[in-house]
Amino acid sequence: MKVENRTFIVSGGSSGLGLATTLDLLSQGAYISILDRSAPPPFPTSITFSRVKYTQIDILSLPDITSAVSSTVSWAQSTGAPLGGVINCAGVGTAAKIVDAHGKAHPLDLWEFTIGVNLTGSFNLTRVVLEELVKVDPEDGEDGERGVVVFVASAAAFEGQPGQTAYAASKGALCSMTLPMARDLARHAIRVVTIAPGVFDSAMTKHFPSKTRRSLESDGIVYPRRFGQPEEFARTVRWVMECAYVNGETVRLSGAGRLPARL
Repeated sequence: MKVENRTFIVSGGSSGLGLATTLDLLSQGAYISILDRSAPPPFPTSITFSRVKYTQIDILSLPDITSAVSSTVSWAQSTGAPLGGVINCAGVGTAAKIVDAHGKAHPLDLWEFTIGVNLTGSFNLTRVVLEELVKVDPEDGEDGERGVVVFVASAAAFEGQPGQTAYAASKGALCSMTLPMARDLARHAIRVVTIAPGVFDSAMTKHFPSKTRRSLESDGIVYPRRFGQPEEFARTVRWVMECAYVNGETVRLSGAGRLPARL
């Protein structure tokens, strides 16, 4: 699918992997609708602000999601850049043992919050976007593509560490629904792909103790022996957009790394 002059919704697009994706797609001529609880930082002077729309939302609120998507569709109609898909970068990292050192079970509210943001939030945003995306005129060419859905999972979906039961469950579920959703949407010429990043430089990992970081780089990552960079994630998203044969897959982005049982 061509990225230029198409409108993409990016949840969590104000920071981290979402912001990197936003900047990369903007550099390719896309229009970006950022849905986030916080506004994005100032963009480089080279960015044309007329191609960026920001809406403050709570990803747990269905009314917020519905309103933001409706507003984005109206914006896309006014710019003449049809809707091209949704990239679900909004997420939270949580941690709690299933039974803690005091014999207390995993808090239910933390489970519900993690599942709510990472899984239900992504599902709700996607299904609301899809009601609009199936109406978009197909692209010219034999594939006649309408759009792409991208979910963001994690290496924890496959190698969750102690304390990651809820987080791993939320990310594993995204991987599990990728293929059936792609099969559902085939008749609408809409693809679904999930990206499962390993350890990336982010607001969360920058607080890792130096010992933990060294352990991951030396034992958990094969090559290159470093944390992934947000720009590398963004280029992977662009590849997914542009390569029509990538569909129904979970793409690991990990430097051949696997998370150890313990750090």
